[in-house]
Amino acid sequence: MSDYLQNNLKLQSLAVKNSGIAKPQMDIGDISTNVATTVVAAASERKAGNILLLKVADVSYLADYFVVLTGYSRVQVRAIAQAIEEKVEQQWQRRPLRVEGKTEGTWVLQDYGDVIVHIMMPKEREFYNLEAFWGHAERIELPTSSEGGGNK
Repeated sequence: MSDYLQNNLKLQSLAVKNSGIAKPQMDIGDISTNVATTVVAAASERKAGNILLLKVADVSYLADYFVVLTGYSRVQVRAIAQAIEEKVEQQWQRRPLRVEGKTEGTWVLQDYGDVIVHIMMPKEREFYNLEAFWGHAERIELPTSSEGGGNK
């Protein structure tokens, strides 16, 4: 059998052959940027406070972006989490890989792989101080809301 394989099969990578079908190429960074901005928009619509978008791709292998934001009640934290899930799924057909803390409602973590979302009550946000821990990451400026909700 080894003679058959050596003599009759060309050892060639399948990737060498082109199918001729053009696939739209979207940079992975573009996808994660779009998901992150969609998360920020959904959170802002639910009146999340102190929204912070950190680009952690250059300092961590965990994700491209962290979104850290505040909800002022357990009900609001859950509502923000639900709004984010719905908007990201509607616009980008993506569901979180993992969601933690929804039952407790004091700190919900949504893991989209390249974007990790932290929705925290003020006490948890102050105690864990993720902004200081990831202080070396690039902060992305967000437009301020003229309606009074969203970013502070």
